[in-house]
Amino acid sequence: MKRDLISFALWSRDQIGETFALTERLKSGGLKEYRPLQDRGVALVFERESLRTRVSFEVGVAQLGGHPIFLQHETIGIATRESVHDIGQVLSVYNALIVARTTKHQTCVQLAESAAVPVINAMTDLLHPCQILADAFTLKELGRLSPERRIVFLGEGNNIANSWLELARKLPLHLVLSCPDGYEPHPQILEEAQTAGVSTIEFVQDPVAAVTGADVVYTDVWPEARAGMDIGKRLAVFKPYQVNRALLDHARADCLFMHRLPANRGEEVTSDVLDGKLSVVLHQAANRLHVQKGIIDTMLKATAV
Repeated sequence: MKRDLISFALWSRDQIGETFALTERLKSGGLKEYRPLQDRGVALVFERESLRTRVSFEVGVAQLGGHPIFLQHETIGIATRESVHDIGQVLSVYNALIVARTTKHQTCVQLAESAAVPVINAMTDLLHPCQILADAFTLKELGRLSPERRIVFLGEGNNIANSWLELARKLPLHLVLSCPDGYEPHPQILEEAQTAGVSTIEFVQDPVAAVTGADVVYTDVWPEARAGMDIGKRLAVFKPYQVNRALLDHARADCLFMHRLPANRGEEVTSDVLDGKLSVVLHQAANRLHVQKGIIDTMLKATAV
């Protein structure tokens, strides 16, 4: 039976741990000649622009012996020229896997329902599981992935925040969310994470209170101005959540800074923090490659059983 990675809902804590263990072996070079994708295609279906996700998947597929096939929306016409259902079925004939970066989460879900091969969510408007697995692996390497460590997310409760909450249902964490009023994470995902009882999850609207004593501070780009909201009002809403030196003075002295990138310097984060010695953004980006290779192999093995 095939396994997809659309969300963490159907992934157990043990399966995540197995993926991390395999990632460690792949990253250390212990599996240099390992080619589970030898002479097999992997379709990269991208409706959205991408740098790290596209490059890390293309390189990762090639390193595992496969052939990445990049397909933009303009090329195949998702749900316009051809239905999502038909695309999923046809791509399954040619490829061992489908990697989908879609505007709407439901498109990725429909691909997984239609495809006969595993589908990996490479980002939707709701979730970004590959990014968060890479981030969690990064914190694991740095000794910060434990319920004793305070991980603080600042800004809009977007797909990054939602995926952190989903992961908190599987791995024990201490997760603190600090978002402006009206920009909270998906309410159902937040409620399910809180009621699961696996992690300590706090919602602290005041950013200073949220980062006090933080071991990790994570932020993401601010959202576009909503209809009827001018740029000045948007900046006023989010300015208190900017990660700068003054805000980080309230965190632990060795607090790590994380960002999925790309970043808008001077908005959600200042350049001195983004480029600072405690920033691990490039470490995160590098681990996208290794973790995604681990995900691919995990899914291939599950599907082969």
